[in-house]
Amino acid sequence: MNHSARSSTSAWRCAISVLLRCINTGIAAASRIPQGLIAFIGRFSIAAVFWRSGQTKIQGFVMDILEGQFQFGWPHLSDSALTLFREEYRVPLISPEVAAPMAALGEHLFSALLLLGLATRFSALALLGMTLVIQLFVYPGAYPTHGTWAAVLLYLIASGPGKLSLDHWLAQRYQRLD
Repeated sequence: MNHSARSSTSAWRCAISVLLRCINTGIAAASRIPQGLIAFIGRFSIAAVFWRSGQTKIQGFVMDILEGQFQFGWPHLSDSALTLFREEYRVPLISPEVAAPMAALGEHLFSALLLLGLATRFSALALLGMTLVIQLFVYPGAYPTHGTWAAVLLYLIASGPGKLSLDHWLAQRYQRLD
């Protein structure tokens, strides 16, 4: 092998070595992302999806922190929600008159609990069940969206809410009492 070929091979080895060090540095940095931050972002994001969906089903109460919209009144099911459950959603085994208020209540209740990090695993499980119903019976073609929701909810079920949560605070507080 001549000097030019050896020099070229050496330059490639050096470039690959630098690239591998950069990759390893990036992986090490990513592994230091706090689980609590990931869980908080997951809780906040998936709660927003379901909360906003629940808001479309009710009238008299609007609370959208991100858009700054607030109307505090007694919430009641909107006529359009009942129509939606009668004509488009058509969930089997449950009448639209039962399914619509159940969905609105569940979307609000479990979203609020997730946001607070209270009963996180249970709330995530409830919303995962709702996601499966939506995927199987309402919008079967929307599996990329529902798969993303399911992944976040499964992460929360498996890993918990993280340190930025009431669940964590309660566990710490009552563990000390033992």
